[in-house]
Amino acid sequence: MQKVLIVGGGKGGAALLRTLSDVEFIEVIGIVDLLPHTPAIVEARRRGIATGTDMNSFLELTPDVVIEVTGDAAVYDQIHSLKSEKTLLVSGDTANLMVRLVEEKESWFQAWIQRQKELEAIIDSTHDGMIAVNARGQITILNASAEKMLKVHRTELIGKPIREVVGHTRLEEVLRTGESELNQTFQLPSGTEIVTNRVPVKNHEGKVMGAVAVFREVSELQHFIQKIMDLEDMKSYLQAIIDSSDDAISVVDVNGIGLLINPAYTRLTGLKPEEVIGKPAEVDISEGAESMHMKVLRTRQVVRGVQMEVGPHHRDVIVNVAPIILQGELKGSVAIVHDTSELKQLTQDLERARSIIRKLEAKYTFDDIIGESEQMQIAMQLAKQAADTRATVLLRGESGTGKELFAHAIHNASNRKYNQFIRVNCAALSESLLESELFGYEEGAFTGAKRGGKKGLFEEASGGTIFLDEIGELQPSIQAKLLRVLQEREVIRVGGTKSIPIDVRVIAATNVFLERAMEEKKFREDLFFRLNVFPIMIPPLRQRDGDLELVAIHLIRKFNQEYGRNVRTISPEATQLLSQYSFPGNIRELENFLGRAMIHMTVQEQTLAPEHLPKFEFQRNQVHDVIEEEEQAGDLKRPLKDYLADAENRYVTQIYQACGQNKTQTAKQLGISIRSLYYKLERAGIT
Repeated sequence: MQKVLIVGGGKGGAALLRTLSDVEFIEVIGIVDLLPHTPAIVEARRRGIATGTDMNSFLELTPDVVIEVTGDAAVYDQIHSLKSEKTLLVSGDTANLMVRLVEEKESWFQAWIQRQKELEAIIDSTHDGMIAVNARGQITILNASAEKMLKVHRTELIGKPIREVVGHTRLEEVLRTGESELNQTFQLPSGTEIVTNRVPVKNHEGKVMGAVAVFREVSELQHFIQKIMDLEDMKSYLQAIIDSSDDAISVVDVNGIGLLINPAYTRLTGLKPEEVIGKPAEVDISEGAESMHMKVLRTRQVVRGVQMEVGPHHRDVIVNVAPIILQGELKGSVAIVHDTSELKQLTQDLERARSIIRKLEAKYTFDDIIGESEQMQIAMQLAKQAADTRATVLLRGESGTGKELFAHAIHNASNRKYNQFIRVNCAALSESLLESELFGYEEGAFTGAKRGGKKGLFEEASGGTIFLDEIGELQPSIQAKLLRVLQEREVIRVGGTKSIPIDVRVIAATNVFLERAMEEKKFREDLFFRLNVFPIMIPPLRQRDGDLELVAIHLIRKFNQEYGRNVRTISPEATQLLSQYSFPGNIRELENFLGRAMIHMTVQEQTLAPEHLPKFEFQRNQVHDVIEEEEQAGDLKRPLKDYLADAENRYVTQIYQACGQNKTQTAKQLGISIRSLYYKLERAGIT
């Protein structure tokens, strides 16, 4: 055993240490360096080899060889003067040469190891099983998929003859003949049925050096075939859907060659499939010299609302064209072509429907508002005061409290009662549609715009009242334009530049906590101050002491007329039962309860009793529940709005679950729009 001392703890010393440690007849007795944390010192400590800063103690052990790797001549001379005559001193130059050779060896070896790992990772990543043998039939490669299918551990099989692992294998036959065997079925020892390809591995001289088998389970191939069949079915379904569409559809490939048109396209344009499919897009939809398909293929941008004439009959149409991009690669473009005459007719029908829905006569007065409670009397007194002014009124209250009833009453008690009362549901329309409805538009402002333009609802309500219901749902861009109308008392139509003066009374209503909406930057603070000139808080039914029975009797009379019933009174027991419930949905929910009760009563019954009432889904007051829990938790320092928000979140969640998570039914039960429901569900943590 040769004892070796290394002087110098740098990277070279560390590389030399690793190499010499693997040599059986060499013992590295120590590493010397003035610095305590050099690479060689750290490596030596890890291996349990002695280290130090003084070489004298190591030289006393009379090492057979001292390798000086510092490259410092002074260090070499010092070692030479101290060492024994029996000790061989290897100079810095020689040591550096050794280090470079060692480092090159290590670098080559590590690169080889890395290549082997990469090759192994590639082989393991394939879903197919793979086994390779050398010329002697010994297993050299067995990937993870093969390991799984054979139900073995590859570490136990590498180097073993293939016949011991897979009986009746034909890989040895491939080694013997040098011929490939493709698409062969075979049963593995595990019982798994496979389809396999066996091929020989030959060197540049054509000599067989080994063989490889690649295989896959038959069940997977059958599944793959089924997927292909499913894709064919899906293709047929899609073709049937496209063919049955009333919209004219045209598709071209990335080169602008026609791929597909549907029967609706032929009916609209007069062009037959043989005139379009396989032909350049110029024979298809084009505007001037350039085909719309080619424009989209060139720019990769969607083109919408282009009016043009198509086909030999020069039909007026509106065209929308979009690129087909799959995984970032342009594959073609698709066009949807609409008949303009049909679109215009639909637009006119829609305009009429909107007019019917949103323009309502103010049919209620203060006499129609039922309630003798102090809270309700205060709200009505404020509303009557507001009616005598032209101030903007903001009606606030929970859903179902009667905000629209108050708006009607204020209008009918004002000096504007003989003029228009127009109601707008701000949550019911999209942003662009609401803008054109409120402010009107000029001719040509957008595709389908009516010739001569159209007055907005603010213009039509001039001299009267406009009721902006669910004002808290307005989008920010509409909020900004509404603010200008309130400030300047004038509107500018969409697509126009002229200011049109208006004289309109604005009444807004919301069940949204606008203060929180302002904190969350969802509602403009300056708009809030413009709307909140004359705020009126309409109390919920649970806070209207003594009003429940009055409202119930009023609703019973209404249902008598609607359902042909003859109910005269409500029993004290039924009144007591109703009073125990908080009615989060307020008058609207009470109306629902009584309507459900009376529809099952007979004409002869004159008293509404407890047995007629539907089973209460929610027996306890939701706000009371939240406050009671907070009292038990000892936390009564939270703001009121937080308590109310918690109560609302609980109630919305319970209604949502009770409705089977049906959003449309939940919104209807709560008396709010779908858009409002999505916001409330998100706030309650339900996505």
